[in-house]
Amino acid sequence: MDTTQRTEQQRAADRRRRELLEAADRVVLRDGPQASMNAIAAEAGITKPILYRHFGDKSGLYAALAKRHTDALLNSLRAALDAPADRRDRVEATLDTYLAAIEARPQVYRFLMHPADGGPSADQGFDVGKHSAPLLRRMGEELAQVIEDRLDLGPESQRLARVWGHGIVGMMHAAGDWWLGERPCSRAELVRSLADLLWGRLAAAGDRIGGPGF
Repeated sequence: MDTTQRTEQQRAADRRRRELLEAADRVVLRDGPQASMNAIAAEAGITKPILYRHFGDKSGLYAALAKRHTDALLNSLRAALDAPADRRDRVEATLDTYLAAIEARPQVYRFLMHPADGGPSADQGFDVGKHSAPLLRRMGEELAQVIEDRLDLGPESQRLARVWGHGIVGMMHAAGDWWLGERPCSRAELVRSLADLLWGRLAAAGDRIGGPGF
């Protein structure tokens, strides 16, 4: 097989994988944590063994969907951080971007963060902690790198940036999860309150020399 044929086969496989992920997204939007491999296979017009061939099992499909949605969310968060505005406005915009994302697609959020809520009808053998924890850890590391690149936190800058990155992601996740379930206040009120909580130390930190600024 020559290089051209291999390239065409890879493109076809990538396209088919995207189509299957889009079918999975449609089922997740409808069923949330109760989305099953059977339902996703039916939505894609294939049999479950073919779905297994592409993803292995529900854990493999979850990992692919998590990467797809986390990539999109991180791109949106970076855009909010890079917007031409003062620091406080960008902090609020970043918090709002995260909350807006989980508000817009709550069933996707619940599938990614609470798949065990599917109950006895859901596919078995799916460990929420095993899969959601790396997702949050990735977001924490990404935010830590942004903070390290932009802020001067002194001689322990790298360590503190990781503390802040994971701490902020943990705060956003816990507060957002509670807010999405109970809706005790408006999104704007929650954004302002969380920004107030973060603002003291963020306001005091200077920009990193040679960095893009924060």
